[in-house]
Amino acid sequence: MTTIRDETSSLIARRLRVEREARGWSQADLAARSGVSKATVSKIEREEMSPTAVVLVKLASAFDLTLAGLLLRAEGDGGRLVRAADQPSWRDPDTGYVRRQVFARPDHPLELAAIELPPRKHVTLPAASYAHIRQVVWVREGRLVVTEGGTRNELGPGDCLGFGSPTDVTLANDTDAPCTYVVVLARG
Repeated sequence: MTTIRDETSSLIARRLRVEREARGWSQADLAARSGVSKATVSKIEREEMSPTAVVLVKLASAFDLTLAGLLLRAEGDGGRLVRAADQPSWRDPDTGYVRRQVFARPDHPLELAAIELPPRKHVTLPAASYAHIRQVVWVREGRLVVTEGGTRNELGPGDCLGFGSPTDVTLANDTDAPCTYVVVLARG
């Protein structure tokens, strides 16, 4: 298992720099396009700071990528078969949210991620992160509250929710037990 903080922080930093420079953007340009401060962009690129899930989603969206797409580019793309032992995992330093990238390839329209959200934690993702994708969440264990705009959906084991039009989304675990869920993303 890999984590950004322990094994891939330099790969993420390098990839952000490569994506930014490939577009001819300064750090200020990336900050303006992503809504992430220039100081934060600079600290991440210098490996002085581990980005949170929200920050990575904002940066990926500025590049017109999903979070998985950005992570995949950072770690290099493999083959069609992804062994369980080779599925990269990332832990959000703020919430302890763990995302295991089960499947993602630049030449395939679907991405699959397994998420564990610790008790009493939540993650709010901006509408921009859903601008070019469709998303479905399938709860495997525990309870998950998904709030899209003003709509609140409470999901239990086996429940599945397809996201609507892009809007800010909060995924919350309001219980005392971990919640695990699967996210399926389709580009288009």
